[in-house]
Amino acid sequence: MRRPGGAAGSWVRRSVLRLAPTDRGPRARSVPRPYDASVPEPTLYLFDGYNLLHAGGRTDVRELTDELASFVAVNGARGVVVFDGVGEEFEVGPLSVRYAPDADTLLERLAAEHRDRERVCLVSSDGAVRGTSGQEVRKLSSGTFLRDLESPTHVEDEVSRVRDRIDPETRAKLERLRRGL
Repeated sequence: MRRPGGAAGSWVRRSVLRLAPTDRGPRARSVPRPYDASVPEPTLYLFDGYNLLHAGGRTDVRELTDELASFVAVNGARGVVVFDGVGEEFEVGPLSVRYAPDADTLLERLAAEHRDRERVCLVSSDGAVRGTSGQEVRKLSSGTFLRDLESPTHVEDEVSRVRDRIDPETRAKLERLRRGL
């Protein structure tokens, strides 16, 4: 079963059924309950900051962090973006922005600390980081991730104006108020 909204090549969910306890007492068996796609999956995204920045041809760190924060929030996940060097560490919703003398080392450590407890997805094109993050960690190249990353847009088929939805008498009263008459 592909992940809801996932494209071909998305990772496969290991457990399709969750077990729900029955109300028949201590010896009762659990009964299978179908997977509920409306419940967010507990995924931790680890982003190689400058790797993503350069892969997308971007120059603004703040713009990238805003896009990543939107992505993890919409997907009901958490994320950590790590940049090489020194900078102000902060949080944007469910995204932590961190700086380290060597971002690769911190990404490897975070992947190792979390891969046994939750689903981890490492986004980096750095082969060394991808190779040492562990077999349990899902890995995406920066280019692949950025191609799949879509900024949410709001599109309306037709223009909706207040003046089109109110009666002429009310519109005339509002016009008089606007003009101070």
